[in-house]
Amino acid sequence: MDKGGTDRGHSEISQGPLSLSNVEALDVKRLDLGFHELNRVLGGGLVPGSVVLLAGDPGIGKSTLLLQAASYAARKLSEVLYISGEESAQQIKLRSARMGEADSGVLVWAETRIELVEKEIRNSHPSLVIIDSIQTTFTSEISSSPGSVSQIKESAASLLQLAKSLQIPIIIVGHITKDGNIAGPRVLEHMVDVVLYFEGERYQQFRLLRAIKNRFGSTFELGVFEMKPEGLVEVMNPSQFFLAERPLAVPGSVVAACMEGTRPIFVEIQALVSKSSFGQPRRMTAGTDYNRVNLLIAVLEKRVGLSLSYQDVYVNIVGGIKIQEPALDLSIAVALASSYKNRPSLPELVVMGEVGLTGEVRSIPYLEKRIQEAKKLGFTKCLVPKRGGNLEKFKDLEIIEVSSVGEALEIALL
Repeated sequence: MDKGGTDRGHSEISQGPLSLSNVEALDVKRLDLGFHELNRVLGGGLVPGSVVLLAGDPGIGKSTLLLQAASYAARKLSEVLYISGEESAQQIKLRSARMGEADSGVLVWAETRIELVEKEIRNSHPSLVIIDSIQTTFTSEISSSPGSVSQIKESAASLLQLAKSLQIPIIIVGHITKDGNIAGPRVLEHMVDVVLYFEGERYQQFRLLRAIKNRFGSTFELGVFEMKPEGLVEVMNPSQFFLAERPLAVPGSVVAACMEGTRPIFVEIQALVSKSSFGQPRRMTAGTDYNRVNLLIAVLEKRVGLSLSYQDVYVNIVGGIKIQEPALDLSIAVALASSYKNRPSLPELVVMGEVGLTGEVRSIPYLEKRIQEAKKLGFTKCLVPKRGGNLEKFKDLEIIEVSSVGEALEIALL
């Protein structure tokens, strides 16, 4: 293995440096993994020779997602090798039978020694390899136990060299620490080509797939799945799911338009403002940035005159999704004012815009795309920043342009 890697390195060096304009572009055919959501987060599919790291909390559905993807790939491609260091072949068989994938033809092997894994990959040359998980693999050349920093680094380096030399895509499962970080050395994330996080509350039905590193696509895409007894089902229109149980004409509830990559997603912002029973008012957020909400509270106090200093404030994005986009500012401010004044917002209204410290409403990217999605979902009114773009073509929607938070509250609240 070392000799092959050395020869490959010498052949590249002997060519010498080339002008970027003279470098031949590669026509890469990506592998379809069966899930439109997974393919989109990867940038259009799995690139041959790439190494993907998939991390998430225990029990969130990482192995389920990969087993379903492996079953689809095994039916469309040649061999798919699923190597498990945490489950026996019989356990994987039981799970695949529950999902209706028992006869997919995936090659399953319960093995953790990296030398044996590498030998099998070289001999069988599968079209896709899945390692579940990197924390259980080890090399006999190092005396430390599996999961240690040195074992993870060496195992990952061997798999990386194998993927690049044989042009075989490898997906690696990684564990998450209690702090939410990937277990093991930070260099692991630098070594691989793609880092995906599979997240969501265990007792919620939704699962979110995010790319935090992607050498072959955008890092802002979001894939949404629903966990069902038979496995994971992709959600093609997440906005309808997040808004399915939205209460109408209720103070403190506002629909916001946000962007995750190239996809507009509409979510419900709920705010509850009530008089504090203690000397220190409570501030709690779920799904959005705590400090950003505190900033908006200060803007509402200073620029609009709402007395929130002695009020408990709770803000929640319904559905368990986490969004940090500044375009949520105006919707959060409207929800807070709606709850404080006990006045619902206008029916069929979508709110979007960034709020500055002086109370101004600033423009946001992809405004027309958000408005177009609002039209598809049946909303009739959009509260947007002034001078946000060319909005004349949306003649069947009521586009309300505002330049300040005070102006937005006067219009948005009944």
